[in-house]
Amino acid sequence: MVKEISANDSFKGALAIIIASFLWGTTGTAAQFAPDISPLAIGAFAMGVGGVLLCVNARRTLIKDIRILLAAPLTFLFGSACVAIYPLAFYSSMRLSGVAIGTVVSIASAPLFAALLEYFVTKKPVSLRWFISFVFGALGIGLLAVGKSQSTLELTSPQSDHMYGVALGLFAGLTYAGYSWAAKQHIDAGAHSKSAMAGLFGCAAIVLLPSLWFTGQNMFANAINTGVSLYMAVVPMFLGYLLFGYGLRTTEASKATLITLIEPLVATLFAVFLIGEAFRPVGWVGMMLVCLCLLIQSIKIPFALKGHEREVTT
Repeated sequence: MVKEISANDSFKGALAIIIASFLWGTTGTAAQFAPDISPLAIGAFAMGVGGVLLCVNARRTLIKDIRILLAAPLTFLFGSACVAIYPLAFYSSMRLSGVAIGTVVSIASAPLFAALLEYFVTKKPVSLRWFISFVFGALGIGLLAVGKSQSTLELTSPQSDHMYGVALGLFAGLTYAGYSWAAKQHIDAGAHSKSAMAGLFGCAAIVLLPSLWFTGQNMFANAINTGVSLYMAVVPMFLGYLLFGYGLRTTEASKATLITLIEPLVATLFAVFLIGEAFRPVGWVGMMLVCLCLLIQSIKIPFALKGHEREVTT
């Protein structure tokens, strides 16, 4: 059924993505409390268990929409592969280049990759408002990265580690944009947002969870490791992606990934106030620019979309 997107629905969708981004922004800090867990294990467990929970929660709509998902097998497999690869690249990037840099590179590059996917694959033009928002957001997260003072450990780390971390961050951004785009394609084809996210994450869990046999030795070695592992799977992954899927119902993938620029902002604030990382004044300017980017993309969405966009929903 073709349904017009109301201003209220657009605002709710943007708000859901903002809340999800806030939850995701806590993952880097949470992982720092369990440094003896492999970043591959953290990523595989969080995304794998989160995928199982999403499937259980969406079991009814998933059964109903499975034909819609499988009607585009290449899109489904591409999105599932991106889900499986993303956490491995993302958490490895943070481990090699630091929480702030890893998060900034991964999330900053995602909107650009998402816009390119929409432009080249689905032929959707990039709007001027999106471009202006991206400039503010990219500049803001760049200043966030510059504003973070390096710790002694980071200063003594090999330069190659930082370069590998940045490269993995870019790859994480590409895969993040990839599964966001794939989920949006399934939603636009008529699948419920819960079904789209659960299908992609459930398929990825088939690959991610068995990998814990080789990487998950210390995940439950003590209460702290256990708590961190369960928190990452249930709160940022399960709850966060429920909200993100809901937001994708009324928000384009490129716009959704742009709104998630709040994640490195939150990650930086948590790193400063909970972990005690040093932060120079220039970073606060970056925070203001990221907030401006969010205002352009979220607060004005109801007025920009009202009466002008349509979507396919169940």
